[in-house]
Amino acid sequence: MLRGLMQIVRARFHVPAAMLEGILMLADPVVTCSDARLRFEGFSSCCGVYARVDLLPDALHGETFGRGTTNVDFNEPMLNALATVRDTDDVSISVGSDRVALSKNSETVVEKQVQLPFRWLKGLVEVQACQARMQLVHEVAGLQARRFFKSLPRMNTSRRETFIVAAGKGLRLSQVAAPQAVRVGGLQRLQVLEGLASQARLLRIYTDAITGASGWELIFEDSRFHLVISPEVWRGFSGEGQALQSLASSNFHDATSAIHAQLKWQAVIDIEHLAKRVDYPRDIIRGALTVLGSRGLVGYDLGAAAYFHRELPFDLSQVEKLQPRLKNARKLIAENKVRVGKQSAEQTEVFVTGSGVEHRVCLTADTAKCTCPWYAKHGSTRGPCKHILAARTLLEEDAGE
Repeated sequence: MLRGLMQIVRARFHVPAAMLEGILMLADPVVTCSDARLRFEGFSSCCGVYARVDLLPDALHGETFGRGTTNVDFNEPMLNALATVRDTDDVSISVGSDRVALSKNSETVVEKQVQLPFRWLKGLVEVQACQARMQLVHEVAGLQARRFFKSLPRMNTSRRETFIVAAGKGLRLSQVAAPQAVRVGGLQRLQVLEGLASQARLLRIYTDAITGASGWELIFEDSRFHLVISPEVWRGFSGEGQALQSLASSNFHDATSAIHAQLKWQAVIDIEHLAKRVDYPRDIIRGALTVLGSRGLVGYDLGAAAYFHRELPFDLSQVEKLQPRLKNARKLIAENKVRVGKQSAEQTEVFVTGSGVEHRVCLTADTAKCTCPWYAKHGSTRGPCKHILAARTLLEEDAGE
């Protein structure tokens, strides 16, 4: 499975014209150690595919001396060592705060901690928001999963919209959208799962109704392999904007601090257990965990339908600085370009001054719409526009006064 992870982080499924030369292949997996499991996370260098390996307790034979998160650069020596591992080899792996070491028979390869790439940082934050909304659509046995992956076309399907639908006990491709169909852009991004599926017990497929991203979980006896792919080959998670509202929100400030203090590298964060430890309702706890996810302080496990504690190794103060829409929204408020219009029990109207025009934002309990060209193009599929962000932030600030 670690070889599968490295296939993802060394791959680029979309090549922008300006980057045809000098593409830097990133291979810097994030490693989290807890009492119950060891997790490896990584992104393709285009940030459109997220992969995670979960090694469960039965896969680990050794001692845990501490818990935490680090990230290392898997160079050629480590990749070669992983590529030549056989079932009969005596293999062990050790994870420290600044290194990962793989020992095979009498040889040891060591990789040191490196700085996390900014695009990965944004992508890791965004992909948690997508996963937390995903719903299980299909579950098939390992045999059916293997047949499905072997049936996939080998040619590039980046420009073709394809859907995965049920077919008896298995799965098949369709060109027509239908209920319980999972949309996939770029089937070649699923090829890594074919080899892994040979030993899998189950395959679970999830989808996010808002963005169209899909999640793929291969379940083994003592481990899990997760793959989350963006809606289109050319769309990287780093630019999705799904975490923006959580980053901007101050509604859960006190609860977020209280819950963060309760996190101790739990492999599965139990909301019921947290509710007994902190004096907040469960919906507030869920909102606070969403905020923590937007700040890189928790990840999301599709199979468990729960967050896990993982603190990305970077300066947390940099998270918001990487979000231009959020910075622009706060600039609009600071320059007094946001004003509240009509308000009713069902809807609030906010006007935001733009370049030679005033945009109208309409907010309800469940929706947000804007008259700007950006919203007309993307709607809510790429997160809120800067005008919606500014409107919501101003209303939160007014409510808190």
